[in-house]
Amino acid sequence: MPIKRPIQSPSHRNLLVRRRNQWLRMNRQLSAEAAPLEEESARIARVEGILFLAKEPLPSRKISQLAGLADGREVRTLIRKLNERYDGRGQSFRIEPIAGGYRILTKQAYSSWVRRLESTPAPARFSTPVLETLSVIAYRQPVLRAEVEAVRGVGCGEVIRQLMERGLVRISGRSEDLGRPFLYSTTKAFQETFGLNSLEELPAIELPELKPETDATEGLTEPLEEQVDDLEQPESDPERLNDDLDEEVSEVDEDLDEAAEEDWDDELAA
Repeated sequence: MPIKRPIQSPSHRNLLVRRRNQWLRMNRQLSAEAAPLEEESARIARVEGILFLAKEPLPSRKISQLAGLADGREVRTLIRKLNERYDGRGQSFRIEPIAGGYRILTKQAYSSWVRRLESTPAPARFSTPVLETLSVIAYRQPVLRAEVEAVRGVGCGEVIRQLMERGLVRISGRSEDLGRPFLYSTTKAFQETFGLNSLEELPAIELPELKPETDATEGLTEPLEEQVDDLEQPESDPERLNDDLDEEVSEVDEDLDEAAEEDWDDELAA
């Protein structure tokens, strides 16, 4: 026996159509809202993976190129969201700006535990002369070696060479002074070693003022003028000098003649 379907009125069919259309619109809206969330999660994951494998601080522009993002501003936004996640979960690390870039670093409270790993590099140690020289260069850069030595009061050539070998100091140019000596500045490795994002984060201190350089001609003007005066105003007349010389020669001749006569008298007496 065939099943008889209830006869639907036109108003009932319209109601079903409206409900179906409403359901489809809601699904499309939810899908549209979920798509950006999934895309942002993927972008955050790309940034996190790049920073996790990076061996040095990466600037935001470099991260945007590697992760396929719009620009550095988007990178900074995603890094801020990552740090919010880390802090919310109580992670022992976070992303910090350092040496002009970004890097995943362990929080200070857990540094002693991380150092127990054999693969962890030992903290950098500096002697007093090295630290003093590095401080003068950092605060006065670009600076001449003579200026560093003027502040410290000792020679710094060997110490500067050691700092260059460790990658903390570099030659940044030449001075316009006589001989065009080298100018020295700090490197990105210096900022990374001391946890600085830029040189503006250096603590404010007061360095001694350098004495102005002595002019090479200072102290020579007076003697030169005196010598010129001596040339312009001779002490005696040339003719008088010749007369004096003739008198001295004649006196010598007389002494020789007297000596010869005495020798001759001695021979006759013998």
